Amino acid sequence: MNPGWKSEIKTSEINALMLEAAFEAAKITTSFFRKGIAVENKLLQGFDPVTEADTQAEAAIRTVINAYFPNHGISGEEMIDQQSDSPFNWVIDPIDGTRAFITGLPVWGTLIALTYKGTPIAGLMSQPHIGENFIAIQGETAELQRGETQTPLRTSQITQLDDARMFTTSPRIFLSAETGAAYDRLEAEVKLARYGLDCYGYAMLATGHGELVVEEGLKNVDIAAMIPLIEEAGGIVTTWSGKSAANGGQVIAAANKEIYEAALAYLQPLATD
Repeated sequence: MNPGWKSEIKTSEINALMLEAAFEAAKITTSFFRKGIAVENKLLQGFDPVTEADTQAEAAIRTVINAYFPNHGISGEEMIDQQSDSPFNWVIDPIDGTRAFITGLPVWGTLIALTYKGTPIAGLMSQPHIGENFIAIQGETAELQRGETQTPLRTSQITQLDDARMFTTSPRIFLSAETGAAYDRLEAEVKLARYGLDCYGYAMLATGHGELVVEEGLKNVDIAAMIPLIEEAGGIVTTWSGKSAANGGQVIAAANKEIYEAALAYLQPLATD
């Protein structure tokens, strides 16, 4: 926790910025969604897609951030970092789940996080096609905003692993045979597993519709925004070694301490950080 940050910035400004940035990004992403958009591959081998919607939406978000706080740093998925001496840095992914986006599946989202000295203190996940904004600021209520309705987020109280619902983007996200096997052993113990949800899986955990998300190979832009959302809803997010997940890597998100500790027993022996 970094309680000192509240003397340097107003939470009302953070909230207003994130919602305005999400609104501006949504105007772009929804105009491209399900429209047969051209896709580029960022990799020479494999497939890491990027679209014009990604780059335009990130530019729009950066414009909003700089209008509010031109001295803050910005790290984004598609553009070079905006360096700053400020302890505040914005971490943005304009379309988390580009594979879902280009296949017309509404489980992608726009992620916006604010960090203070490296710790995520605010996060937003926007799914504009569905009309949902998940938003949280450290020390305050995490909410799902849908139109004029605001619903507090609460994680599930299920504590038994064999009753748990688990999400991961893909069983192929794991980077080695050993970590993949550890995931498989964990999946065999839970009630059910669902694939392909990207950031939406973390949002569903924060709303109480799942108990676990387990992934590997994440970037900071993939997870920073989801950390305040899940923590303020009552959950836990760390690396497999129990450290801060703000920089990505091997990530476990759990609804409560009991589920977290039970699942971590399968993953911690394979922790690499």
